[in-house]
Amino acid sequence: MYGDKMEKIRFQICEKELTLYPAQGENRPLIVFNTVMGDGEELAQAMRAMDAPDCNLLVVGKLQWYHDMTPWSCPPLSKRGPAATGGADAYLETLASEIVPAARKKIRGSAPYVGIAGYSLAGLFALYAMYRCDCFAWVASMSGSLWFPKFREYVLRHELMRQPEMLYMSLGDAEAKTKHAVLKTVQENTEAIVRHYQEVGVDVRWELNPGNHFRDVAMRSAKGIKEIGRAHV
Repeated sequence: MYGDKMEKIRFQICEKELTLYPAQGENRPLIVFNTVMGDGEELAQAMRAMDAPDCNLLVVGKLQWYHDMTPWSCPPLSKRGPAATGGADAYLETLASEIVPAARKKIRGSAPYVGIAGYSLAGLFALYAMYRCDCFAWVASMSGSLWFPKFREYVLRHELMRQPEMLYMSLGDAEAKTKHAVLKTVQENTEAIVRHYQEVGVDVRWELNPGNHFRDVAMRSAKGIKEIGRAHV
């Protein structure tokens, strides 16, 4: 993955566009990253620039973003915005039973573990996945949409299906600085969820980055993946 030329393996499953950036070595972890657009090359380049540990990066694109990444329905945040339609369980089933097994067959050797990472709604999805399947040993949620209605309550009232070996969470320090009644809860909710995970014994690493939700997306995402990858080394 970190040579002079960036190798890509492209394939499709269930209309999702998948791009695998294979590790240079054998038997390296597989990290799943759900993306709102593109094939993840900017992320892979950022990981290379910050000398992240060698891993297989699987970028999943062409998602129905407000369906696949959301655990339940939620009205639009604005008059012209899209509604969340709660398709996370169905997508997670496809991810766990079809996409990840297919990716495992394309890497060098075998992956000692599978991790999941995501930004924004995909960060929300990464946390939700811990309650719905036992597939992911390492989890990273960057600027996760933890303003999502009733998600904080869900976390506090449910048990993890699998406690991750390590969980990384981050947020921009300006993300809650908005007049929007729902969005402004993001930092309060995130910090409450971090405290909860600490209380139940999860190894959680929490970071507050400078800027709003749209600043340094690739860099923040790469940093989170680097952290969970470094924990394995």
